[in-house]
Amino acid sequence: MILWNGDSLSKSFGAKLLFKELSLSIFTGDRIGLIGQNGSGKSTILKIIRELETVDEGTISARKGLKIGYLPQVCEFPDKKPIQILIESVEDHLEKQDYEKEQLAKTWLSKLGFTGKEESAALLSGGWKKRLMMAKEMMAYPDLFLLDEPTNHLDLEGILWLEKFLLREATTYLLVSHDRYFLQHATNRMIEIDPVYPQGFFSLQGSYANFLSKKEVFLKGQLEKERSLASKARRETDWLRTTPKARTTKSQSRVDEAHELLGDLAEIKKRNQQKRASIDFVSSERSTRQLLVAKNIRKELGGRVLFEKLDFILSPGTRIGLMGPNGSGKTTLLKLMAEELIPDQGTLKRAEDLKIVYFDQHRNKLPDDISLREALSPNGDFVTFRGQRVHINGWCKRFLFSPDYLDFPLGRLSGGERARIAIAHLMLQPADILLLDEPTNDLDIPTLETLETNLLEFPGAIVLITHDRCMLDRICNSLLALGDCSSSKLFADYAQWEASLKPIASAPKSQKKSPKKPTKSTLTYSERKEYNQIEGKIEKFEKEVQELSHLLDQEEIAQDTNRMKEICTAIGLAENKIEALYLRWEELEQKQH
Repeated sequence: MILWNGDSLSKSFGAKLLFKELSLSIFTGDRIGLIGQNGSGKSTILKIIRELETVDEGTISARKGLKIGYLPQVCEFPDKKPIQILIESVEDHLEKQDYEKEQLAKTWLSKLGFTGKEESAALLSGGWKKRLMMAKEMMAYPDLFLLDEPTNHLDLEGILWLEKFLLREATTYLLVSHDRYFLQHATNRMIEIDPVYPQGFFSLQGSYANFLSKKEVFLKGQLEKERSLASKARRETDWLRTTPKARTTKSQSRVDEAHELLGDLAEIKKRNQQKRASIDFVSSERSTRQLLVAKNIRKELGGRVLFEKLDFILSPGTRIGLMGPNGSGKTTLLKLMAEELIPDQGTLKRAEDLKIVYFDQHRNKLPDDISLREALSPNGDFVTFRGQRVHINGWCKRFLFSPDYLDFPLGRLSGGERARIAIAHLMLQPADILLLDEPTNDLDIPTLETLETNLLEFPGAIVLITHDRCMLDRICNSLLALGDCSSSKLFADYAQWEASLKPIASAPKSQKKSPKKPTKSTLTYSERKEYNQIEGKIEKFEKEVQELSHLLDQEEIAQDTNRMKEICTAIGLAENKIEALYLRWEELEQKQH
């Protein structure tokens, strides 16, 4: 059954065209993922469906009595208890008694993970405000639920929870997200807004992986069509140049067809010119083996110990992802490394003249009232990049901004556009270590992929906080899990970290009633096998580090900067693997005894 339909919709903000002649239909059971480049109008489409915005052109129709829920990117609440906010939101026409409203509110608070002890909704974190807003909207049992970047401000555990919640509680929804794993798990239909498509969008039933496969086939076909049209256009252009002395009706028809062909070719060429932000971090090209060494680090905030006895080494090529729930100390650890905070105990030994670049998730350096020109080039019409002066017009194009928008205030830009500006600032600073706190928030998928490619090519060390599981898988060669203040664990990849959560999350309640008598060993067969192999693996990597360290003493290698970088990178990776193996060995030892 069709719930909502928009036909030939167009929308502009001032001189900026968001989309033109866009058509969209939503049916019962649709779980739609809406994607597209930053500024393409995704959030605006949700607001149009929710009747918070109007279209410039086009027609809209909706099923009579359609109830629509809406989760905006940013949720704010007054200084009231969450349960009071939910009780007050129950519609009067439901004709429920006060005790029924309270029971309904308690039920939805429980479903969304609240304890009922929360005093003020205004003091909740961004992620918990989103949960409260979901409860508020779902209490009305909407026929269609609209979600704008629902994974922003959620930690990884929260995103895994949200996937299950939506599949269990929401029948039909349209969500905007750039989280590729979330799109794969939570949708059954994909829509991408992009001028690369003839109608300005591409809609396909099925998973996100299926969408990517079909999109690749379509774009290859469109390139082949351009080549075919170009070949025909060359022949017709040669014919036009012959300028026959007398035009018959038939030849005039061919002239018209030739001009139409050239117009089609120009249009498809324009569509096939896909633009992506040009991201390229500047390395200091240091060959120092150990950039930063953390020993026995302890930090307490607000009377709570975040972590202690924390040890790690950052070498060129080390790319660590920080894991753990909100409040586990991930951002605090970045600030310790950036020297914005000092540890309560332990040492952070830095290489001489170490250059650290820190990406702040809150982007406080970008006030709304300054112009795009001032944000991208605060010191005049030129920036210095890799020792070269680049004019502001060329610099803004690298980040997909038109020079026509240089005098726009930042307050008129989308979150993704502001994120690209923040990344532009990072690119101007040479770095040995990149500290990245949620760099993926608001970035569109093409920009995310470009960012990942450049991070993989960055020769220094990277410490990354992100809830984007795809980026964690692609970028990080080890993961450091926080959350248990007395024991921080290293994992080889995201899959290993996720597997470590499953025994806790999936343990049946019946197992908790009567503890079993301790046995000689509680290791599974696979764990026993892993335990028996760890010592050999540690010896192998220690031997590798020893051999690589001997290479650094050789004069010919000391004079070869690129070879030095390769060896230092290999040593850093091997040392991280050794540390991860020791931690895993200790974990299995404790489980066994």
